[in-house]
Amino acid sequence: MPTIYDVAREAGVSAATVSRVLNGARTVDPAMVARVLTAVRELGYRPNAVARNLRRSRTTLWAVIISDIGNPFFTATVRGIEDVAQQAGYSVVLCNSDEDPAKEETYVAAALSEQMAGVIIASSGSAKAARSLLDSPIPVVAIDRQLPRGEVDTVVVDNEAGAATATRHLLDAGYRRVACVTGPEGVSTADLRLRGYTSALSARRPPGEPLIVRTDFREQGGYDAMESLLSSAERPDAVFVANNLMTVGALRCLADHDVRVPAEMGVVGFDEIPWADLVRPSLTTVAQPTYELGRMAARLLVDRIATPAGRPARVVLPAELRPRQSSALQSSAL
Repeated sequence: MPTIYDVAREAGVSAATVSRVLNGARTVDPAMVARVLTAVRELGYRPNAVARNLRRSRTTLWAVIISDIGNPFFTATVRGIEDVAQQAGYSVVLCNSDEDPAKEETYVAAALSEQMAGVIIASSGSAKAARSLLDSPIPVVAIDRQLPRGEVDTVVVDNEAGAATATRHLLDAGYRRVACVTGPEGVSTADLRLRGYTSALSARRPPGEPLIVRTDFREQGGYDAMESLLSSAERPDAVFVANNLMTVGALRCLADHDVRVPAEMGVVGFDEIPWADLVRPSLTTVAQPTYELGRMAARLLVDRIATPAGRPARVVLPAELRPRQSSALQSSAL
């Protein structure tokens, strides 16, 4: 079995340098890090995890707790986290809370009992889980959603601006009654996207009251919300849907009711969808920089592990409107 000295000899560095690389030290030259990690892979070196944990009183594992593993949004996000984690000498354990606060609390308890090196979490809104993390010495980074009742390093997208841009886009296209389907109250992404929608409506003062339906962030929730809007007295002619899975549900409902998009109903969804360009009509979306979000969260966690003190950082990344056919009312009338 190869030793740390074999790795050092293969990489042409000292054993102390190998140890620093494997422990995630940020002061090692990147070229040297690459040589060490290459030697580790080629030799099949495995550190003595038990001895390391005794020395550090913590593992080299990160818990990444996401709210819905079925949501494509998290695919590139987790990839960004994993790429940085492996380069820094950490491994990732993926946990799916399934939008269930009780499951989230269970995963948080497991991360704390296993003394994980850090936690990256897209919170489902559990105040209990948040309090447990805030009371522990384990570094925490929140992604996508703010952690309830506490300040930690956070990476989010500018949800309010993205939603306002989407709503203005529908109004500019000529739609008059723009509805919003958003997520549960108290979840920051749902609340901020709703705020962006209402602020854009207020600025334009279209006739009628805002048409808002709150539901879960699931496909069936989007379907049920769209069905409710279709049966309402103030039926909308366009809808802004605040996440990708709900957008899928809303589109399915429109198809089941033979509602033509975009002629009878304009649609903009928040979150890019891999097949958005392939369907007809193609789907207008607000795209988030998912890989960069994960990469930035992982960098913050590496920094926080290295320097536990200091004020929490908050990184807000821009969202990008990608106009396509589903919101082109004027073109559909030609």
